[in-house]
Amino acid sequence: MLMKKIFLAALVLAPLASFTAPAHAEISANVALVSDYRFRGISQSNKNPALQGGFDYAFENGIYLGTWGSTVDFDSSGDFNGSLELDVYGGWTTEFGENSSIDLGYIYYAYPGDDNGLDGDYQEFYANYGWRGLNLGVAYSDDYYGGSGEFWYLQANYDWSFAEIWTLSLHVGYNDFDEDIFLSSDKGHYTDYSVGLSVAVVGVDIGLAWVGTNLDEDDVFGTEWGDDTLVVSLSKSF
Repeated sequence: MLMKKIFLAALVLAPLASFTAPAHAEISANVALVSDYRFRGISQSNKNPALQGGFDYAFENGIYLGTWGSTVDFDSSGDFNGSLELDVYGGWTTEFGENSSIDLGYIYYAYPGDDNGLDGDYQEFYANYGWRGLNLGVAYSDDYYGGSGEFWYLQANYDWSFAEIWTLSLHVGYNDFDEDIFLSSDKGHYTDYSVGLSVAVVGVDIGLAWVGTNLDEDDVFGTEWGDDTLVVSLSKSF
């Protein structure tokens, strides 16, 4: 499985290597504290706070590389030993036409310390199209988290900035599994959604977001990880 993932990653990153790296590149960083780490609507921190942060390296020709990490907590399942998610990604983005952009990339999700054979690590290929504040995206994994087979994710996002420091964010996503083993029920798909409002104060973004899914406790191993909840966040970019 590892060799398969390395081979697929090489197929995506090989075209990027054909570009001549520019003399100048921009390095950025970010850090955040959230009251609950929600990924595609499901809590990754057992509904507890999480500390997050990452680095990005963007070239002038649109190629970018980055890494991002977060504390996680899946202890209620009894099958997870790790306490960290570490993502590594790379891609290419460009603008075209009027207010339009495209973003193509690859991301690998790793869970260091998870040595119980759950096979939590997985990879995704993604493509996003942006027009003004609207963003439409698709992601595909050949073998999703926990060895649950093929997975597709479709999403739509809209961000509206107003009064210079405020941003309203709307999101809806559709999760589709090839095999009905990711969730504890026999559902092979679910929808996640969120409505968020953030404000920039002295260089720090303060956010409130209502996040949820159409799942119930029987779908997520008897937990409330997919229930609707209010997420509070503090974040800063450098």
